[in-house]
Amino acid sequence: MRPELRVEGSCFACGSKNPQGLHLSFQSEPDGSVAASWEPSPVYQGFEDIIHGGIIATVLDEAMAKAVIAGGVEAVTCELTVRFRRPVAPGEKLRIRGWVTTRQKRKLAAEAAVCGEDGQERAHATGIFLLL
Repeated sequence: MRPELRVEGSCFACGSKNPQGLHLSFQSEPDGSVAASWEPSPVYQGFEDIIHGGIIATVLDEAMAKAVIAGGVEAVTCELTVRFRRPVAPGEKLRIRGWVTTRQKRKLAAEAAVCGEDGQERAHATGIFLLL
């Protein structure tokens, strides 16, 4: 049985109807990637003045998923690897970018990055997505 993917606005990462959500809004870029701006709230801290790594992983996963969707296919994450490079501070102005790297039969590979205004990468992810 094939699962049905429905967009209801309740998504934690991008849903406009989720009061606790991140409210990310991705735009398609000319190179085929997607990008969003984000300033994380202090409520997403793990340690004091550092945004929780699970939230960063969620943001990266969402960026890759949006890049996959922008390619006109439905797919779900089946593997996610995150490399944390520098801490993310609450209120920091960030740019999130996701892009598809390869497609083989029912699998797509993607990458995503979170960068600060200084251009330095805060975290980078790779993922494998399974087409439905």
